[in-house]
Amino acid sequence: MESNEIDRDTAAAQLAALRADRVALADRAVAPWWYDVTLGLLLFGFLSSYAFDSLWVTFPALVVFLLGLGVLVGAYKRITGIWVNVTWGAMAAWMAVVLPVLVTAFVLAEGFDQHWAMVVAGAVLGLAVVLFSRYWGRKLAAEMRTSL
Repeated sequence: MESNEIDRDTAAAQLAALRADRVALADRAVAPWWYDVTLGLLLFGFLSSYAFDSLWVTFPALVVFLLGLGVLVGAYKRITGIWVNVTWGAMAAWMAVVLPVLVTAFVLAEGFDQHWAMVVAGAVLGLAVVLFSRYWGRKLAAEMRTSL
């Protein structure tokens, strides 16, 4: 094994610096609170627009939703310097919440003409995305801190 002319103390100092950098990155990887709240409000607004049962409301809401997501992605990348991909497990957990809420709301809205159900679904999923996002962000940071 080559030593590359590095003594034990220098190697230990370099490893400590790497750990400190990793902890700093982990702290930076957690999105600020306003990011999660904005994400939840965007989702709430978009889903609630279905209550009006009009493409003249839903289509602009979709445009605002997609533009808002684009701004949030750009802000996250600018703030943290990284982008985190969602794991299959996280996506499965999110779908386990989204599908029952949306299916129920769509059945009530379209099948029984109870369009208010979409506002409730928007509120439930808006809050859920805030909580999931906070949880996943903190979990990612904890994994980054302990992985080196």
